[in-house]
Amino acid sequence: MPYTSLVDLFKVGLGPSSSHTVGPMRACNMFVEELRLAGAIERVERIAVDLYGSLALTGRGHGTDRALLLGLEGHRPDGIEPNEAEQRVAQIRGGDPLRVAGVHGIAFDETRDIVWRVREVLPMHANCMRVVAEAADGTVLLERLYASIGGGFVITEGGASEGATQAAVPHAFTSAAELLAIAGHERQAVWQIVLANEDALRTRSETDSYLDRILETMRRCAERGLETEGVLPGGLNVRRRAPRLYRRVMSGGNDVLAAMDYVNVIAMAVNEENAAGGRVVTAPTNGAAGVIPAVLHYYRRYLDGASREGEVRFLLTATAIGGLYKANASISGAEVGCQGEVGVACSMAAGGLVAALGGSNAQVENAAEIGMEHSLGMTCDPIGGLVQVPCIERNAVGAVRAIHAARMAMEDAGDHVVSLDRVIEVMYRTGLDMQSAYKETSLGGLAVSVVEC
Repeated sequence: MPYTSLVDLFKVGLGPSSSHTVGPMRACNMFVEELRLAGAIERVERIAVDLYGSLALTGRGHGTDRALLLGLEGHRPDGIEPNEAEQRVAQIRGGDPLRVAGVHGIAFDETRDIVWRVREVLPMHANCMRVVAEAADGTVLLERLYASIGGGFVITEGGASEGATQAAVPHAFTSAAELLAIAGHERQAVWQIVLANEDALRTRSETDSYLDRILETMRRCAERGLETEGVLPGGLNVRRRAPRLYRRVMSGGNDVLAAMDYVNVIAMAVNEENAAGGRVVTAPTNGAAGVIPAVLHYYRRYLDGASREGEVRFLLTATAIGGLYKANASISGAEVGCQGEVGVACSMAAGGLVAALGGSNAQVENAAEIGMEHSLGMTCDPIGGLVQVPCIERNAVGAVRAIHAARMAMEDAGDHVVSLDRVIEVMYRTGLDMQSAYKETSLGGLAVSVVEC
């Protein structure tokens, strides 16, 4: 089973969705790179994309069409700025040729070349897309089927993947029990086990630089969200609330729950940025991008002894927890509902906070379990197919729940009835049992209970 690295799980990308925006953009990058390696780019006359299942049902609200245009031009989610992306999409839609891999211009008619197959779900995954390149005489130059499986991870029908580490690591683990056993044998914390694995993949300085980049991107995202006023795009007329709420929180007072208000507003600020197509970190997904930054902000602002070293322990521990969910369940809202997004982020943040505070491995595992145990069954039913309602508030609730879980775990003796492995198994089975209407299709739940204006 491939190891899920820090750089796999925490990706710098664009909003609003890791599965519907980041993943499709990465898939298109894989496609044009394959064309380039085959020396076929200059022969391309037409590219067509068919979208299936959840990608088709909620892709418009999630910006999938924009992601396809950018990805086919060779842009990557972590390499293009949001304003540049908006400008380029507008230019293509205004009549500019689509530049395949950035070098070969072709006509691209979205009404003809993107087909939204809303009634078709392929066995491979709920988020599938087929990309076909044709020559002038109609000859198929390349055809590939991709699945965007959550968190920006992409797989092909043949098994190739984008965003997954294949290299061997010294401490491979497939379960929380195995991870705890390895850590116990090595007499190390979970974060140290993960760091040893990361050291096998790149130099320590490269890992440190990446950690700094992730932390800085999260910080800047929150700052933009706290400063930017206005209405979010998409037609629901959802007004950004974070700036106003932040001013209220920072005005002072003696409210004993001020720290929780601060956590709420940071989570909302990040996810309002995500909803606007801004620069975020998948943690582990875009839809759940606000949970971990909010808990990290809480750690920095309110807890004694907070340090960069604590933040590193947090992220490395969260990497281990998120990797367990990805390997043994799912982080895709289209596959298991929002328990696989905000629920997993809550679990990661809870365990990460315990590690930052110097808690034991047993307490890390307990906190992660509590975070998911009380997120089980969470549906993914975004109104209008937009990552706005209930997604923005849900991140705030998930962040506060993560802090509660960490506090409970650190106050306990360490023995608990339900293990992290068991709750991961239950989460996955719950997701499989969940009707598709509640899994990022906008066909049930809140998505159909509110009339769009």
